[in-house]
Amino acid sequence: MNNTKSQELYAAGQKHLVGAVNSPVRAFNSVGGNPLFMERAHGSKIYDVDGNEYIDMVLSYGPMILGHGNDKVVASVQKQVCTGFTFGASTEDEITLAEMVCDAFPGMDKVRFVNSGTEAILSAIRLARAFTNKNHIIKFAGCYHGHSDALLVAAGSGLATLSIPGSKGVPADAVKNTLIATYNDIDSVKKHIAECDDIAAVFIEPIAGNMGVVKPTDDFIKELRQITKEAEILLVVDEVMTGFRSKFGGAQELLGIEADITCLGKVVGGGFPVGAYGARNEIMEMVSPLGAMYQAGTLSGNPVAMAAGISTLTELKAQNPYNKFNEQAEVIEKALIDAASANGIDLTVNRFGSMINPFFNAKTVTNFDEAQECNTEQFTKFFWGLIENGVYIPPSQFEAWFLCTVLSEGDINKIISAINNAMKKVNEIVN
Repeated sequence: MNNTKSQELYAAGQKHLVGAVNSPVRAFNSVGGNPLFMERAHGSKIYDVDGNEYIDMVLSYGPMILGHGNDKVVASVQKQVCTGFTFGASTEDEITLAEMVCDAFPGMDKVRFVNSGTEAILSAIRLARAFTNKNHIIKFAGCYHGHSDALLVAAGSGLATLSIPGSKGVPADAVKNTLIATYNDIDSVKKHIAECDDIAAVFIEPIAGNMGVVKPTDDFIKELRQITKEAEILLVVDEVMTGFRSKFGGAQELLGIEADITCLGKVVGGGFPVGAYGARNEIMEMVSPLGAMYQAGTLSGNPVAMAAGISTLTELKAQNPYNKFNEQAEVIEKALIDAASANGIDLTVNRFGSMINPFFNAKTVTNFDEAQECNTEQFTKFFWGLIENGVYIPPSQFEAWFLCTVLSEGDINKIISAINNAMKKVNEIVN
């Protein structure tokens, strides 16, 4: 595979970009080699600067659920760009998108749009503390909630990929009120509640996506909701990744729970920078200008992002692709398991809706510790095998793969073929 131009751009980027990238996982550190530089994308395909074509299962880490360049989204964005990029003032589209989002999430009366998932989460921390007059928060090891100081501990994703336990520059005081629990272990939560009477909120990804796809057990998630209610602790559900990916709304509804505060991003902006946090009226009315919890942003509710979000959600609701996603993910899961078995490779596959990923591990992965037991050497070989066969997945064992609505039967067949060929590459280091 020719990647000469990507290599040249990587070398050139070293001069003025940190590691030639703007986000650590793009550096390919965990899979070796140098990063690929992308030039364009359309439908289910993405193309690098050397002209190589890939079926895109990264999809900008989730937001491109309709595939790249959906005609209706493009038309709405072009219309808005011609009208204005940003005003620093309110627009009607903010009201329209807010109504669509609130209607899709039971228990959400009001929403505040921001510019990223990280911003949504850090705002939710402040809101939870303001509403409860308490300071501590609980998060789960392996769940990633953006790079705000208070939650950048035991955070999975890029940190797990780079084997960094936290981050330099985060002072001890910034995380002294952050308590770490174990995903799918309700006793680890109960222990914190028993020992601390100053807990404002529990933060959780309803389906973890940054230690790989990890689902909560039914007992765990239901009991978590029950004990937080009993202790008057807010449950903050981070649906930045899962929002609108498993149903038109959130994963929490499929899991049979209702968050006190929900955080969103990705799909809601249709590929443009966006984040959101929302809750019932009594909580959201703590936010300025209605209340004393201050949060602001010049580009919040950006008109281009609002236009893209409205078009994306409108088209998504019309298509209702969720049964198709489950069927396609099931086919891919079977292909992964069959190919691994044929090549004597230990593998387990986790999936939820349009999110899926394999773990190079013999046992089912239910938490961060188990995810870290995966054979990353085998994943690296598998990653490059897929790349060579025209399938682009995240360059990390600890990231979810995503499906889009324009993934065709031909694409699925090519993915299956690529999986079979890539597993044969893995077999070379196993045997």
